[in-house]
Amino acid sequence: MINSELYPVIFKRKSIRKFVKEPLEESIIKKLKGHISKLEPLFEHIKTEVAILGENEIGGIFSIKAPHYIAIYSEEKEGHLLNAGYLLQQLDLFLSKEGVGALWLGMGKPQENLDARNGLKYVITLAFGKADEEVHRNSISEYKRKELDEISSVEGAEKLIEAVRLAPSSTNNQPWYLEGTESEMIIYCKRLSFFKNIFFPLMKKFLPIDMGIALCHLKIAANNFGKEIKFKKEDKPSNKNYEYIITAHIK
Repeated sequence: MINSELYPVIFKRKSIRKFVKEPLEESIIKKLKGHISKLEPLFEHIKTEVAILGENEIGGIFSIKAPHYIAIYSEEKEGHLLNAGYLLQQLDLFLSKEGVGALWLGMGKPQENLDARNGLKYVITLAFGKADEEVHRNSISEYKRKELDEISSVEGAEKLIEAVRLAPSSTNNQPWYLEGTESEMIIYCKRLSFFKNIFFPLMKKFLPIDMGIALCHLKIAANNFGKEIKFKKEDKPSNKNYEYIITAHIK
């Protein structure tokens, strides 16, 4: 079970873009490694590996310089990007809980000899280190997010969906939409516009990762309120605006 101690962090976490150049204390790295060993996957059948990389092992355009990076590698199976987002967000929140800054690096790239690991392909990276700015938000009002009724029509589950609403996403796209009931939430992802399909092809990769992040927040919120939640891919229809992703069964 994902640690419900991460729940309060959802309401103050922020993306850090300025890092102190010195490495973190070894005690924090050791604690991080312990947390990595306990990560809960969304899909247990998909093999993954999480690696801590050094400051010179990640580059690429628009990359942020940090003393440390976490890269996730995965089998390329259906749902692997969803799974990667779900796993790595657990670490994003853990680092924030420990007072360590972190940032999702969509455009980051490992060195050529690090783009695969034990037969698994590189997916995406978190930069992390001591923040050279405020590591947490002071108020929920600092979030720039859609209103609840813009992302969900589910009634009676506002406390759970609020955690989804505050999830980070690429370019703050917030692609999620939830329908159904408080015991059976049907989760959709907004389809890319024609313009983004043409000019931002990487968004096709980022959207399922974003959705995995949102599912992680939903899981943590459910755990916090003593609810059991299971995600299941079912035969649900998509439409021209939204693609069906998964169903959350909650009790």
